[in-house]
Amino acid sequence: MTDLEIVSGVLLDDVALTLDELACACSVRPDWIVDRVREGLLAGRTVPAAEWRFTSAELIRTQRLVYLEVHMDANREVAALAADLIEEVQRLRKMLAVVGPPPSRDAS
Repeated sequence: MTDLEIVSGVLLDDVALTLDELACACSVRPDWIVDRVREGLLAGRTVPAAEWRFTSAELIRTQRLVYLEVHMDANREVAALAADLIEEVQRLRKMLAVVGPPPSRDAS
C-alpha cells in the first residue's frame, strides 16, 4: 500500500504564476503550455512568453486540459472543448444559484 500525501491550498486571484510555475504546478513542460496558448486553447498572450502571467482560473483550466489529454487520452481540441463545456456548466450553475430555479410548469 502506498502513502498518499494530501495537499490543500487556497487559490488567490491576485497572485499570478509565471510560465515555469504553471508548468511545474501542472507537471508539464513549459513548451506544452506555449503550444496550447499559441493554438488558442489557453488564454492568449500578446507579450513574450517570458512575461506571461497566469491566474488561478487559468491554472485550473490547464490542470483540466492536462488531465483530459493525459489520463483520458483526448486530443488537444477535444480536451479544450470539454474544458469549455465544464466551465460553461459551472458558470450557469453559479448564475442559477443567484437567480434561483425557473418556476415549475404545471403539466395540466
